Amino acid sequence: MEFWREVCMLRIGLVGAAGRMGQTLAAEVTATAGCALVAACERPGHAALGQDLGTLAGLGALGLTIGDDAAAVFRAADAVLDFTAPAATVAHARLAAAAGRILVVGTTGLKPEEDAELSAAATRAVIVQAPNMSVGVNLLVALTRRVAAILGTEYDIEIVEMHHKHKVDAPSGTALALGRAAAAGRGVVLESVADRGRDGLTGARKAGAIGFAALRGGDVVGEHTVIFAAPGERVELTHKATARGIFARGAVRAALWAHGKPAGRYDLADVLGLPRE
Repeated sequence: MEFWREVCMLRIGLVGAAGRMGQTLAAEVTATAGCALVAACERPGHAALGQDLGTLAGLGALGLTIGDDAAAVFRAADAVLDFTAPAATVAHARLAAAAGRILVVGTTGLKPEEDAELSAAATRAVIVQAPNMSVGVNLLVALTRRVAAILGTEYDIEIVEMHHKHKVDAPSGTALALGRAAAAGRGVVLESVADRGRDGLTGARKAGAIGFAALRGGDVVGEHTVIFAAPGERVELTHKATARGIFARGAVRAALWAHGKPAGRYDLADVLGLPRE
């Protein structure tokens, strides 16, 4: 083991570094003890290429130029933070596997075949992936599973989420994670009970369904509510994010936790030590 690994910094790289989340991650890494921001990249042709990441993110010059070579980021870093897009994340997972690096993934909207690519890469890399990197949201997921297990099927479950107008996938990855947690609490598979859209004459609500509603508008960072509705009462579990910094904190925490772990697929419940049941 190299000396620096025992007493110095975890070297962190960023892909998609010039985006809003990339800049937020840069600020969090530079403010966190035990971390050093060592490399950053963007897609080829991006307007930010050649710029100093610190200057772009309002942190002051860091002497860290944004390049377009993702492989170089994985060579330089011990852990790479990825909040990009599904196709890019798959490519980054392959790079993590080839280099034996940690990859922390906050990307949402992955298709089953893309998710399978992450699992394949995790045979040679440490991959921590979560649809939401907020500590509070992951607590909400655990609570949702527990409440769904306690309350009977006479309680209808609806999941409502709202995000900014630029979000491209719906329902959000977090909403789907909450749906899976609720379904698991009831001992069913989400795909067999999910109702992801209602329009027109839909008829009465199906017994046992888990409904989803996706709202988009303005600059909402992220709001999620799980509603358990029964005759005479309603239980609601809600999380509201007001700043992207909460996701960055969770991602950096995951990278630090992952250092030294064996290759495998992990999530934020592992990082936080949350119960699975």
